Amino acid sequence: MRAVFDSVAGRYDVMNDVMSLGIHRVWKRIFINTLAPRRDLKLLDLAGGTGDISFGWLRSNGGPVLLTDINASMLEVGRSRAASKGYLTDIEFSVVDAEAIPLPDRSVDRVSIAFGLRNCTDKDAVLREARRVLRPGGKFCCLEFSHVQVAALAPIYDAWSFGVLPKMGQIIAKDSESYQYLAESIRTFPEQEVLAEMMRNAGLEKVSYQNLSGGIAAIHSGWKL
Repeated sequence: MRAVFDSVAGRYDVMNDVMSLGIHRVWKRIFINTLAPRRDLKLLDLAGGTGDISFGWLRSNGGPVLLTDINASMLEVGRSRAASKGYLTDIEFSVVDAEAIPLPDRSVDRVSIAFGLRNCTDKDAVLREARRVLRPGGKFCCLEFSHVQVAALAPIYDAWSFGVLPKMGQIIAKDSESYQYLAESIRTFPEQEVLAEMMRNAGLEKVSYQNLSGGIAAIHSGWKL
């Protein structure tokens, strides 16, 4: 897994545009709004990669951020981007495995994970850990590629993911295999209602989800009450 993201780190943001035809930028804005940033709230950004969610949180007047990723190469790209945007004083960077978060119980107000949960081996552990580190009244939000709910879109989406995407990965990142893996990881990710039930089983409450672009992606939310 780390090798996949070592390979794509430098061109990850470009490939996100390719993977989603740029729509991921709209999805992320909706996701930031779902997190409901405030200056008095601290965000733990899991699998935060190159920093898009953290930067969006800060642009929306959110409080301090702990930006984490299991991959140091991705974090270095994020750190460089943060420096160019003047965000270094607001963000702490740390290499963290989302399945074993090295934070005390009840230490953050929001936990986000965007396009990262599908790459975690033990997704239930991630959800349990997210709830553990949330303060009472805290919110967990997940943005992820999901399962298309519009029948007419499904064959087009599959053709794009398994046909076009690996070829574009070869052209742009010189790495078709990593993007073949990314496409396959989307297909095997739990369906929307299954993930919602996993969140409930982890102890999160008031769980809900919102499909984006016909279910190509979805935002799941839950609270620690």
